[in-house]
Formats: sequence, C-alpha cells, structure tokens
Amino acid sequence: MDRDLDGRLAVLVPEISGVTAELMRAVVGLEPPERVPTEAWRVSGRVLEKHGVEGLRLLLVCLTGWSAVQTERVAMLTGRSLEAVLDELDVARHEVLDDD
Repeated sequence: MDRDLDGRLAVLVPEISGVTAELMRAVVGLEPPERVPTEAWRVSGRVLEKHGVEGLRLLLVCLTGWSAVQTERVAMLTGRSLEAVLDELDVARHEVLDDD
C-alpha cells in the first residue's frame, strides 16, 4: 500500500473497529438467525456510504481478524484441529445453502 492509503486507513481504524464490535454485539445470538445477514448488509451499506470502498475493506479486515481469533479459540477449547472447526463451519454453510 502507498503512504496516502496507509494514512487514510489509519484514521478510519478506530471508527471501523468500533463498528465491527457493534455489529458483532448486534448479531451474536440474534433470533431468528436469518436476521444476521440483514444486519450485516445494513451495516456494510452504512460503512460504504460513509467511508467508501476503503472503509468496507477495513470492515472486512476487522471481521476477518475477529473470525480467525475466535476460530483458533474454539479449536483450542474443544481440542479439535483448526481444520476440523473450519470443516464444521463449511458443512453448516452447505446445509444452509441446501435449504434454499
């Protein structure tokens, strides 16, 4: 990345990190679970409108970081490999897609 982009992203990090935390608090345990994508779509639209593609990419970076850490934590706490945890998530994804 270039220095200008680094500078613009650095300014956005605190706000987008906060948006990420708010999004996670809003969707974890949300019922029915079908509302999760709707909430994510709403938040991503708000970020895109306010901060453009750079803000949206930064949101993705934050969410990826949270997901990776939590996946590692689940694997450690359950004594399963990372691959096993990810396989379980992939199976769940396919089950959701097959229900459509």
